[in-house]
Amino acid sequence: MKRDLFRPIIALGFAVLAIGSAQAQSFNYASVDFPYAIRTRAWGINPGGVIVGDYLDGSGVLHGFLLGGGHYINVDVPGSIIGLTGSLPTSLRGINPGGDIVGSYRVPANSTAGCTVASSPACIKGFLLHHGTFSTVLYPGHEGSIPARITPNGNIYACYHDADLMGSMFGFARIGSGFTSINVPASMHTGATPDGNTIVGLYTDMTMMPSVTHGYVLQNGSFEPFDVPNSTFTEAWDINPDGKIVGEFQDRAGTFHGFLRIGTEYTVIDFPAATGTHAQGTNPGGAIVGMYTDTNKVTHGFLAVAVGN
Repeated sequence: MKRDLFRPIIALGFAVLAIGSAQAQSFNYASVDFPYAIRTRAWGINPGGVIVGDYLDGSGVLHGFLLGGGHYINVDVPGSIIGLTGSLPTSLRGINPGGDIVGSYRVPANSTAGCTVASSPACIKGFLLHHGTFSTVLYPGHEGSIPARITPNGNIYACYHDADLMGSMFGFARIGSGFTSINVPASMHTGATPDGNTIVGLYTDMTMMPSVTHGYVLQNGSFEPFDVPNSTFTEAWDINPDGKIVGEFQDRAGTFHGFLRIGTEYTVIDFPAATGTHAQGTNPGGAIVGMYTDTNKVTHGFLAVAVGN
């Protein structure tokens, strides 16, 4: 990864706590803020260090962005892909080495896309941006989707849903022109190794009162849930080719932290002086992106690179 990607931003070294016997690591941190945005979130990073995410402008409208070579580029899904005019609220979630991008956008109610209530998750649709052309990504027979990752060969990992993001939401993969899903409600595939043998994700156990959210690893068809030790909430958000998993968890005091899982050992990731940190994406070099909240309750994106990389 190019060290000068965020030359205008001050990088901070910060040692993080290791859970268990894993040795603590230190990271160089940098904030990611789209110019003049009131909120920025970084969701994914490819091997070349290109970051994708979303931001809210001063009017509270959601846009996608791409950051590469120190330059920010606004990305909006055009309404014309579903017969509307103008652009649609857009979030970029994942980018592969070839520059293909996946994410989600929201359509207005009573549109030709078939959602009739503006607040309904059915209005959230997935997309693929390939060679400058947008196309919709939906699981057959279902109204909405949220793609999270796209691998080097173009496979997409996501969730589908109808009018809610719980009982009707299931993790799925689009492999070529085919689809596979898991029979776990309230689940979402959020990343996979390039060979597709290991998938990570998150799900909410609705049999518990109150419900509890866990991470999972789906390896060669075997579903294994996991939780960061002493957490009340765990979500796995990405995995790199070496099997290193990143995500977020909530501790018993109610504070959110990012985590890096290597094997069965966890390292806590906290942006310096943040009141909450969420790790969302990683790449083959081990760079991590995500978001944090400062003491003024403003959300920023971040990039973390391990010291020595």
